[in-house]
Amino acid sequence: MAQQMTIALDAMGGDRGPEVVVPGAELSAIRHPGLHFALFGDRSRIAPLLDRHPKLKDRSSIHHTDVFVAMDAKPSQALRQGRGKSSMWQAIDAVRKGEAQAAVSAGNTGALMAMARFILKTLPGIQRPAIAAIWPTLRGDSVVLDVGATIGADASQLVEFAVMGEAMARCLLGLEKPTVGLLNVGVEEIKGVEQVKEAGRLLRQLHLPLEYVGFVEGDDIGKGTVDVVVTEGFTGNIALKAAEGTAKQISTYLKLSLSRTLISKLGAFLAAGAFRALKDRMDPRKHNGGVFLGLNGVVVKSHGGTDALGFATAVDVAIEMVRNDLVNKIKTDVVEMGQLKSPAQVPQLADGTR
Repeated sequence: MAQQMTIALDAMGGDRGPEVVVPGAELSAIRHPGLHFALFGDRSRIAPLLDRHPKLKDRSSIHHTDVFVAMDAKPSQALRQGRGKSSMWQAIDAVRKGEAQAAVSAGNTGALMAMARFILKTLPGIQRPAIAAIWPTLRGDSVVLDVGATIGADASQLVEFAVMGEAMARCLLGLEKPTVGLLNVGVEEIKGVEQVKEAGRLLRQLHLPLEYVGFVEGDDIGKGTVDVVVTEGFTGNIALKAAEGTAKQISTYLKLSLSRTLISKLGAFLAAGAFRALKDRMDPRKHNGGVFLGLNGVVVKSHGGTDALGFATAVDVAIEMVRNDLVNKIKTDVVEMGQLKSPAQVPQLADGTR
């Protein structure tokens, strides 16, 4: 990893702010010698925590601000009140200025996306950014996008998501030619809404480092049928929340069943090793970090309620995106994608632009 890499942290973001961000950053500092952190937030809260984490303190700088974005703030409100002053804004702006190579925040998702788009802008040829999640599957990990940035998407935007998703898969999963599937109500070509079917036709024409395999269904996500699952933000967010809820439901059922009788408790004791392995594989902290794709810079969203280990995972994701040159990979692939688009295919926006 480049010795000069700096990660900007919104130290005030998330449910517990610096109390999670600082120890999480230290875990990443231990894993990645040479990494530097720029922490943006309230110095009076950050400095005492750094004193207790000396391995991080020597490789960190504090940039004080007493303005931060509330977890329930509306994006428009966050832009007005936090512009130029909030810890979230300043962390992203450090990327724009070249003072940091990536920004990580556990703060308000809507505000983070709004600020990131305003400060960094979208890449040429990208209409809308997307949030990509790392999804544990039976085959390893997959990339799923969009999981909430763009509600609704036409064929052209779905193709953009596919291109950005395969670039992330190459960076994070080390794949030369990721497999890509469009999430649909069936695998048959005649099924689904027209924009999904048109996106499939466009993807077959691409000459990029991806292998388009066709439509996939909801149960294919967990199976790991493809490396990259593409959908629009409304469906993607519902799929993500449904999967999280189902995992918690099954975990609760399992705990209740294993504590019901003496025999079941004995069985749980004998199978303790297997249950630990299952818990480790399903641990959401080890799959934390949503990547904002399509921007002129790397921004990673950590879950707001995670702990230090989860936050460190999000930082690790940011490091991999920088180290593997995510932004330039997307730029290169967008050139080929753009050759498929005619002006008529680019949707007109509300202000009359394309």
